[in-house]
Amino acid sequence: MARFDRYMLSQLMVLFGFFSLVLVLVYWINRAVVLFDQLIADGQSAIVFLEFTALSLPSVIRLALPLAAFAAAVYVTNRMTTESELTVVQATGYSPFRLARPVLYFGLIVALLMSLLMHFLIPMSSARLAERQAEIAQNVTSRLLTEGQFIEPVNGVTLYIREITPQGELLDIFLSDTRSQSEQVSYTAAKAFLVREGGDTQLVMVEGMVQTLRTEGQRLFTTSFDDFAYNISNLIGETRVRGRRDAHLSTWELLNPTPELEAETGRDAARMIARAHDRFSQSILATVAALLGFSALMVGGYSRFGVWKQIIGAILLIIVVKAVETTGLRLARSDPNLWIAAYLQSLVGFLMIWFLLFWASRPYLFKRRIKDTATP
Repeated sequence: MARFDRYMLSQLMVLFGFFSLVLVLVYWINRAVVLFDQLIADGQSAIVFLEFTALSLPSVIRLALPLAAFAAAVYVTNRMTTESELTVVQATGYSPFRLARPVLYFGLIVALLMSLLMHFLIPMSSARLAERQAEIAQNVTSRLLTEGQFIEPVNGVTLYIREITPQGELLDIFLSDTRSQSEQVSYTAAKAFLVREGGDTQLVMVEGMVQTLRTEGQRLFTTSFDDFAYNISNLIGETRVRGRRDAHLSTWELLNPTPELEAETGRDAARMIARAHDRFSQSILATVAALLGFSALMVGGYSRFGVWKQIIGAILLIIVVKAVETTGLRLARSDPNLWIAAYLQSLVGFLMIWFLLFWASRPYLFKRRIKDTATP
């Protein structure tokens, strides 16, 4: 590798690391706030919160890496243009296509990182995250039973537990059920236990009383009991065990869908094949983002006023590529034979890059055409 390539590649990697760190922190904090509200409010511990945020981290990194690659390419190219480094190198005979070689190396490195995420880390972490969510959803104590708080698991039902002992005994229970229009029922008990029978969960209350208020006539009836079983399965909302989602499958399984996989995931073959090729396309898109940021800034050459027009143009081109990505995925999902459409955004991106570098190597190309057309 030439000395210039090593120099520019090192600059790109340093800035890429910085922008990746910043973007991952921004995305991760936003994700962590949502998880904190969901988990801590449901009575989960900080360990569970940290586990969930760690499992969601690969998906966050996937979003940040292409943006960081684009930002690093734009920043380094802008700095080297402003400090006339690229101008000096071009004076030695380097064409824009030759100058793009270290950016291509950089883009390939980012593409390898994206491939590791898309094909291995994200499916594994997503599958594990779904398993842990299912486990917590089936944990009655964590979802429904919280000490010292009035909880409303469903509309019209209020539950209060003063204390939960290490043995699982519930002390001082209050349960109010106002879902019925004709009567309101309140249960109080000194202690209670959770018992599973078949597919139902019973709240067995000991030494308590039932108070029933009839809406018509406002008459109150009270009944004392030694033990009473109340079915709380409808309050818990028993979680139905689902199969794997298509996001949890390996790339090989997605490329070779079977009727069993279609039934398990609820996705047809076209969608699974499109998702598999989208994983490859997302990796390539990281290279496209880096090269597009570089090539857009090469157009126009050196200017004392900076390259802000080129930077805005590069951002607009990225938006166009993402719009093409949406169209390509829609086509790929409609027919298994149209999987090639998943790479449409990469093709459009490389065509843009070639055109911009071609234009940068011939800065007077369009000016000459205008001059020639103006000559009588």
